[in-house]
Amino acid sequence: MTSAKSISRSAPSSGPATTIASSLLTVQTPGRGFSDLTAEAARFIADVHARDGALTLFIRHTSASLTIQENADPSVLVDLITVLARLAPDDEDAGWTHDTEGPDDMPAHIKTMLTGTSLQVPVLNGRLALGTWQAIYLIEHRARPHRREVVLQFIGGNQ
Repeated sequence: MTSAKSISRSAPSSGPATTIASSLLTVQTPGRGFSDLTAEAARFIADVHARDGALTLFIRHTSASLTIQENADPSVLVDLITVLARLAPDDEDAGWTHDTEGPDDMPAHIKTMLTGTSLQVPVLNGRLALGTWQAIYLIEHRARPHRREVVLQFIGGNQ
């Protein structure tokens, strides 16, 4: 059981949600791997003069996804790609029936289902409330480069 002394909470803050701002981020991926979107998300928050609210990111594809992961040690991203490849291999003999765009087509859909197509990040005092070692990533699950679209939408108050 957790002791009441080991948990603390800041005082709540509130304000009107007067702003809804949206933008479409286009990302050219190099192929399978991670693309860091954190700086672009932070720039969007600054451009709309966000104060407190929530940033939603939504990827408009079924063979790429979004995640929040560690940004300090690049081997984390390497290991994540490795485990996704083990869970949904794109070998010609993997037995997938859907292979319209090649052997990595169905595995890409599975990896997207496992990792997700949207994220929500709190915005506090005009900044993304990410932890010290967290970054926002687009994960490209296809072997070849693709042009991906991510919708950014802030809902909350602005300065």
